[in-house]
Amino acid sequence: MTNLYLDTLQTKKEMDKCLQCPSKPCMHACPAHVSPKDFIATAKNNKWREAAQLINEQNPMGEICGLICPDTFCMKACVRSKIDAPIQIPALQALIMHKARLENINLQTNGIKPNGKKIAVIGSGPAGCAATAKLLKNGFSVTVFEKDNVVGGALNLIPQARLPREIVTYEWQRLAQNPLLELKLNCPVTDYPALLQNGYAGVVVAIGEQKPRSLNIDGEEFATLYTDYLSEPQQYMTDQPIAVIGGGAVAVDCAVTAKNQGAAHVEMFVRRGVDNMRITSAERQSLHENAIEITAMTRPLKIEKQNNDLILWTTKTRFNSEGKLEDVPNTATMRTGFKHIVLALGSTRKEDINEQPHIIYAGDIVLGGSTAVQAIADGKKAAQKLMACLVE
Repeated sequence: MTNLYLDTLQTKKEMDKCLQCPSKPCMHACPAHVSPKDFIATAKNNKWREAAQLINEQNPMGEICGLICPDTFCMKACVRSKIDAPIQIPALQALIMHKARLENINLQTNGIKPNGKKIAVIGSGPAGCAATAKLLKNGFSVTVFEKDNVVGGALNLIPQARLPREIVTYEWQRLAQNPLLELKLNCPVTDYPALLQNGYAGVVVAIGEQKPRSLNIDGEEFATLYTDYLSEPQQYMTDQPIAVIGGGAVAVDCAVTAKNQGAAHVEMFVRRGVDNMRITSAERQSLHENAIEITAMTRPLKIEKQNNDLILWTTKTRFNSEGKLEDVPNTATMRTGFKHIVLALGSTRKEDINEQPHIIYAGDIVLGGSTAVQAIADGKKAAQKLMACLVE
């Protein structure tokens, strides 16, 4: 946990690199429209509270995004990358919001008059949080319905080493200081139109992608879903080999978690090439640092159970003349000795989108697998769309 935040020297070095570009390319690259130019200039003048307020105005999960945002948004747009290296903008944002949390700085907008309208938000992940924050700022009473016993949605699948759970809880506790917010845990909702008939003027559905993707192979029942593995990794601790099926961010989280928990050998099986893996440079570095083996251009064929071990059958893959993946004939291979085989292929929608007047969908259920900051931006957009409907 000690390396989550920049130290004093690192902070000064990164802030001093900012060129204060008038065009604000970093802000335009941020899905949530946070302005690094402005919060860096403010923090450099030791106005940490004001810097935190600038971030929070656009992003109610500023510290969370600072810790987990990829380098493909503000950092990619940073002009410094053309000179030496981009500013570590997410890390600066995380530090600023970390300071605000430790000092328990009140970042709520004061003096907002209730408008008398109630909104239901289904789901407490990033999209639900962003929609809630925007609605509260505009005087709406908001009831958040969360099916689980904790807030955060898919954020709770991110390893604690990258995102401590208390930060997720704190962001919602901060919002809950507003008397217009009611948070209901262990309260699944599936009949959205019924809410409109029970006093709610509108509904924001931000339930994410709740159905893990399947391989559709024989023996798949012997594998462990990544959602189960990352929710309670301690239940799967072993010093024996573990296989991870998948080549994206959740697969990286599973592989690194397995290694950190003492697995003797962790191997990722990826259908495409290593260069085709949709992960950040930091995630690639993490795989390297943890000595995770990557077996690329490989597809699982079936899983078998033998005593207490699992057997994974695979075949090699290749791109054909049309650029599509296909199996390479006569390359079936049997791999033995795995204690766990983790399916980390991401998730898909569990239900169809059925937008109606005053029922707006937001986040991953709309976007597919996205980053937290993209879901936050979509949650803000959904709240704005709903508010526009209510004034028509």
